[in-house]
Amino acid sequence: MYAIECKNLTHYYGSKLIYQNLSFNVEEGKILGLLGKNGTGKSTTINILNGFLQPTQGECLIYGENTQNISPATKRRIGFLIEGHIQYSFMNIHQIEKFYSGFYPNWNNKPYWELLSKLKVTPTQKLSTMSCGQRSQVALGLILAQDPDLLILDDFSMGLDPGYRRLFIDYLREYAKAENKTIFTTSHIIQDMERLIDDVLIMDYGKILAQQPIDTFMNRFKQFNIKLTYPDQEILADRIAVNIEKVKDKIEFYTYATEEEVKGFLNSQGIVYESFEEKKMSLEDAFIGLTRKY
Repeated sequence: MYAIECKNLTHYYGSKLIYQNLSFNVEEGKILGLLGKNGTGKSTTINILNGFLQPTQGECLIYGENTQNISPATKRRIGFLIEGHIQYSFMNIHQIEKFYSGFYPNWNNKPYWELLSKLKVTPTQKLSTMSCGQRSQVALGLILAQDPDLLILDDFSMGLDPGYRRLFIDYLREYAKAENKTIFTTSHIIQDMERLIDDVLIMDYGKILAQQPIDTFMNRFKQFNIKLTYPDQEILADRIAVNIEKVKDKIEFYTYATEEEVKGFLNSQGIVYESFEEKKMSLEDAFIGLTRKY
């Protein structure tokens, strides 16, 4: 069963097309990461999911209900962390937890205090004295304490230093799997996503480039580094090459094809090379290879 179903989404800002006929699903109990360069529609998708924005065409469903008209019962099942979240900065950590608890009948403050204990802050510390990254984790702790079935998180690790990001990501994945939570998230820090997500959705301007389990994507999408014997030779791209980056005699060849298929493709064009090797990629490497560097 799907927690989120988006069907044939098309959206414009004025005359500018953001995307057309975008469709994807998020399976219950899974963590899906949405990746894309700036301007490809990540925040637009988040805003459609939370009902702040109505798509030009198409629809999104959360637990079977259109996001433009979600019932109170379904809203209680959803926790949102939105970039630039608003908090009551005059409160301290203890006060804001008590304040929020009054609005949620299923409030469970255990994950809130577990998460905050990892930030090395005291219960009496005011939010106004905390860093941007610490405040974002307070917001997330408050969302976890609501005990939602679905978490929609926009740039969840914004402002955290590398050590705290790693600690938090490990906590979030363990929490989600233990409690069978579904997560739909974006982040500009792709290394974080690789450690967290089950499935990846990679968007380019106006289209989806990849949508599959992350392990499947990382096993299928490959980078081959090639050193040309004759630097002036040009490789004519066709369907086998997803992307080709060339600097002088060095080629980065991105593809879903096998090594044998790529070598056969090069031989068919009369390309002569001194070396040919597959490079093991991180998710960030694969993202750049798929979407191009510029």
